[in-house]
Amino acid sequence: MSTHVANKRADAVQDPFKKMGKAKKSAEKPKKAPAILLGEHSRYQIKSGWLAGTFVARAFPKPPTTARGMIAEATGATEEAAISALHEAIDAREDRRTGERRRDTQNGVDVPCVEEYLEAVRQVTLSGPQRAMLTALSLADEDGLTDARLAYAAGYKSEASAKKSFAATGLLIAEYLSSGPQDDDAPGTPEGTAFLGFRGATATEEQTGNWILHPELRQAVRLAM
Repeated sequence: MSTHVANKRADAVQDPFKKMGKAKKSAEKPKKAPAILLGEHSRYQIKSGWLAGTFVARAFPKPPTTARGMIAEATGATEEAAISALHEAIDAREDRRTGERRRDTQNGVDVPCVEEYLEAVRQVTLSGPQRAMLTALSLADEDGLTDARLAYAAGYKSEASAKKSFAATGLLIAEYLSSGPQDDDAPGTPEGTAFLGFRGATATEEQTGNWILHPELRQAVRLAM
């Protein structure tokens, strides 16, 4: 046996995988996830991009709210068209809601519908005591609560603190719903409270009526509980 043949056989024994082809590297690069464009319109965060064969724009609660869920959606031939269509849908929705508000002649407030209040209650950042007051008033129904009982329900030591917090709640919800300044239902009533409710009737003018939530807000709070 020649030395050349012996060397080839030896190489084959030492490296049995030498003649095997190297694994081919995949020519395809992993596809990148479609880019999502972020924007804002009114009080909503807008997310748009290419999805399932079309351009889609969607409205969501704007951070830092902890609420979740899509508010509205629109599609278009281009991303710009989808965003524009979504803006129009949101604006039309807001115009419809505003037009459907009930005028409360008692305190001069345009009362939002249940749908508006529910969205606001779910998305506005309220403190624990503020939510406790709304909950207690919603359960009190048309009887309402005295200032003392309202403060107690929220854990406030003074009625003054409760009144201030209650007024702040009204201002937060009014701001979220893009509502302008509202008339107070009585002299000395803190601004913002009329957007939440009104004082109940009393036997004499010297007495202070109970706080009663607007029926629309009562229902919204119950749905949000």
